[in-house]
Amino acid sequence: MNNDLKGKGNFLGLVPLIAFLIIYMSTGIFTKSFDNMPLMVAILLASGIGLALKKPGEKKPTTFDERVNMYCKGGGEQTLILMVIIFILAGAFYGVANAMHAVESVTNFGLTILPSNMILPGLFIIGCILSFAMGTSMGTVAALTPIAVDIAHKTGFGLPLVCGIVVGGAMFGDNLSFISDTTIAATRTQDIPMKAKFKANILMVLPAVVINLILLSMQHAPNLNLAATHNYNIVNVIPYILVIVLSLIGMNVMFVMTLGVISGVLIGVIHGDFTLVGSFTVIHTGMTWMEDMSIIAILVGGMVALMNYLGGIDWLLEKLTRKTKTARGGELSIAALVSLMDIATTNNTISIIATGPIARDISDQFGIARERVASILDLFSSGFNGLLPYAGQLLVAGGLAKVSPMSIMPYVWYCILMLVFGTFFILIGWPKFQPRGKGPQVGEGKSLEVGGM
Repeated sequence: MNNDLKGKGNFLGLVPLIAFLIIYMSTGIFTKSFDNMPLMVAILLASGIGLALKKPGEKKPTTFDERVNMYCKGGGEQTLILMVIIFILAGAFYGVANAMHAVESVTNFGLTILPSNMILPGLFIIGCILSFAMGTSMGTVAALTPIAVDIAHKTGFGLPLVCGIVVGGAMFGDNLSFISDTTIAATRTQDIPMKAKFKANILMVLPAVVINLILLSMQHAPNLNLAATHNYNIVNVIPYILVIVLSLIGMNVMFVMTLGVISGVLIGVIHGDFTLVGSFTVIHTGMTWMEDMSIIAILVGGMVALMNYLGGIDWLLEKLTRKTKTARGGELSIAALVSLMDIATTNNTISIIATGPIARDISDQFGIARERVASILDLFSSGFNGLLPYAGQLLVAGGLAKVSPMSIMPYVWYCILMLVFGTFFILIGWPKFQPRGKGPQVGEGKSLEVGGM
């Protein structure tokens, strides 16, 4: 650990974060529903507490107006606003894709080509494909759970098992999709291209995917005969293919999202799903789905700025890395921090946004490649989010299947394997990537090297 970081910071700077966790968690526990305390309200209340605090020992104490200016600058930080714009574009894309039946076509195409004797691995693969294409775990769970319930009734597989498969597949895409808000948050907070994070992340989760498929293929049921016709139009899949291909070749994500929306609108108009004028309403509807997340991101940015001013970020960084002398220890600290935040907030995106700046500091301090940091943030937050019985994914799956979310939790094998292999790859220090140093790194994807450092 660098000596210039020792002794810096103040625990007082963590008061806004602690206040947020107490407000959010206590309301959810006492009312038995975390929906009773919206994240936006809890963060706003915690921000108010942060604005009321003054940094101890200042020669010239700041005024309330000065702290408000700090808050606004933090919420309007360039990278954060860019992330908000990408959130909105991703919402527009999903709105158009849903309205022109691209989501339905992706699902039905997978079910059509699926061999009946591989129904469970196939269900997981469909969940992976759909969540990767949609960029949302909640949307995937909502779309696939009714199908999974039908499969369970026709095959004799248990409802908790098929629901666990759906949630696992959903978290695959939430972790890796180019239009997932967690991917956007992880890459923007670390200032790296999406394809760089994808290359690191896919290597870390691939063993979990393979082992999960093997375990699912070993499950047996009395009846595996699923004779059903699933209609789809391959043309409707084009916007998803376009988004995936353009993202992989490294095109700017804003161009990718824009082209995805335009292609979806053109196909939707040609197929008569909506008119050209009607597409504007469809786009706006999709954007509104991301409004809460965008506003929350801005509020978190302001709150983090106050925490930084009060010394909370430096204090937390010093405590996390006090006994850490290696990159491995730094990575374990990042994994622990984002995991605890996700367990407390049940929101992997907010966990990444809140811990991203701290993780970036740890990355620069110990020479950890930003690709690995972004992957760790996304992997551990997504893994825990898929296992929390009070998080949205299990609540939706349990509600649609009419089973307890607790009964589903042991069957989300993929998320369990994600956490196991995430920890394993931190401990062995693989895959290795070349650290790029401090400062913005967008567009430097060519420096990424797999292998030795």
